[in-house]
Amino acid sequence: MLDFRSLLTWEGLASLASLTVMEIVLGIDNILLVAILSQKVAPARRSLVRRLGIGLALILRIGLLLGLSWLMGLTRPLFHLRGNPMSGRDLVMLAGGLFLIYKATHELYDRIERAPAGPEGAPQAWEGKPAGFAATLIQMLALDVVFSLDSVITAVGMARAIPIMMVAMVLAVGVMLAFANLVADFVTRHPSMKILALAFLLLIGVLLTADAFGQHISRGYVYFAMAFSLLVELLNLRLRKRASRKRAI
Repeated sequence: MLDFRSLLTWEGLASLASLTVMEIVLGIDNILLVAILSQKVAPARRSLVRRLGIGLALILRIGLLLGLSWLMGLTRPLFHLRGNPMSGRDLVMLAGGLFLIYKATHELYDRIERAPAGPEGAPQAWEGKPAGFAATLIQMLALDVVFSLDSVITAVGMARAIPIMMVAMVLAVGVMLAFANLVADFVTRHPSMKILALAFLLLIGVLLTADAFGQHISRGYVYFAMAFSLLVELLNLRLRKRASRKRAI
């Protein structure tokens, strides 16, 4: 039976706070993925598929925590590939990374090459046939497995008590639910932001693939690059908005 008394100590609260922040940071990947995949669903069902996708991620993470002994078994090497030990976790990361690379590349091609040209030759928003609700949810769930493994293994390394990990994940997913629609709507209103978000997913796919082969790249560098690129694009959006106002005058 789970004992939540560990949350009532100063050490437990400090651990909960630091782990919640880390889980929120790791959840950035999940929010971007949900925002991008939900764009292909019919507009009336996008909010629902986002909530379900993130909710299933929470259930999956708690299930992995409760099956901790099985989860730790995934880190044991199964075979060697070109001298590099490959575990069950590595295979999951490799599959997820390759899928993200494919998905991001395919979406970038759709946005740039298949979008109809605007009045000045610039690509406009392209809306094809809406994707199936169930198919989109299955894609989210499959990639939730990848992100959940990363999240839970990080939680195990940072905290000792399972109740602390569970509460931190619930709080982090609550933040993800609160901001998922805001992020998705912002990406929808600004096509250049969708291109940037897809580039981020491509980068995360490369990161997961490298990690599967034992080439660990610090996420701090990756998140810094993402934050810097986002800041530059936000400045560009502000400049374009100001320029359009001047032309209107």
